[in-house]
Amino acid sequence: MVDIKLLKVQLFKYKGICMISREMAINFLNSASVDDILNYINLINNNFKRKYVTYSKNVFIPLSKWCRNRCGYCIFREDNPSLMKPNEVKEILLRGDKLGCREALFTFGERVDENKEIKEQLKSLGYSNILEYLYDLEEWTLNNTSLLPHTNCGILDYEELKMLKDVNASMGLMLENASERLMNTIAHKYSPGKDPKLRIEMIKNAGKLKIPFTTGLLIGIGETNKEIVDSLFKIKEIYDKYKHIQEVIIQNFKPKKGIPMENFKEPTPIKMLKVIILAKLILKDISIQIPPNLNRETGQLFLLAGVDDWGGVSPLTKDYVNPEAEWPEIEELRNMTEELGLKLKMRLPVYDKYISREWLSEKVYNKIIEMGWLKE
Repeated sequence: MVDIKLLKVQLFKYKGICMISREMAINFLNSASVDDILNYINLINNNFKRKYVTYSKNVFIPLSKWCRNRCGYCIFREDNPSLMKPNEVKEILLRGDKLGCREALFTFGERVDENKEIKEQLKSLGYSNILEYLYDLEEWTLNNTSLLPHTNCGILDYEELKMLKDVNASMGLMLENASERLMNTIAHKYSPGKDPKLRIEMIKNAGKLKIPFTTGLLIGIGETNKEIVDSLFKIKEIYDKYKHIQEVIIQNFKPKKGIPMENFKEPTPIKMLKVIILAKLILKDISIQIPPNLNRETGQLFLLAGVDDWGGVSPLTKDYVNPEAEWPEIEELRNMTEELGLKLKMRLPVYDKYISREWLSEKVYNKIIEMGWLKE
């Protein structure tokens, strides 16, 4: 059983240092008792005071669904190499603006311009690659709407990240898991971009460039408890050096008809609860997010474990990664939050503590000032 008195001593004696060891974390996932779980929840709520649970009102823009990766759990990828046209994108942005959205989530399959047909479509629009097209769309977003771009499009190198920082309030890439073993499993064996070495390098490069960043774990894709814990500690290690990770998503795998992993079981609510508890204890200064559309029945349970962000929620566009799971209405999220004595608060795609010239490009920072969004 967890020694709660010892943990409390660690909390107060070692501020700034991880309050739980790898060994303790692995043992907790392997064999936590009811008392252990309740003790940790009590510890979290006594020492990580929250007044608000935040969310980002967004539009989801999938520029292309073709991807070089073929993940065993993915339903986003399509063989059809199509590309959204500028007028389609701008219409969504303008409609989202009227609905009060403040985040434009731009995404597409990894390295889509390796596909010859997409390359030709880009050429017909006057672009030599997808990132040139993306940059222009995001610059248009900043100049013509009240939305701020956030990009999540797979592996990017240092120079590509540097270019996109100019027009992005934040960026993201799911680590999913730090285990190289998973590259030989049904989850990732046909997905070169899921190599954890590449993903860790990109997250570090974002830190070097001071890009406010989102990452996270995908739970239930064949990983071990040790691999979950090692992945959380890897994120902590990167954050401790660069301080740029604003939120970590703990996302539950959901089986879908037709995917290679359709017969895999999703993680249980208790497994998710335990991972969230560990994420909060290990990643103390980072917001912990869960997707509310994947956790409608269990979301409140996870708030008890320290979750403080619902992530992006759209009144206009669906979740193209999980199209079967509709977004909850904002009022539903409000009710779920307030029932626990917390308040729901809308945020920008960049967290308040990163709104400065140190972290944002002049374009993005000036946009936030112009809109009056800077918190004093």
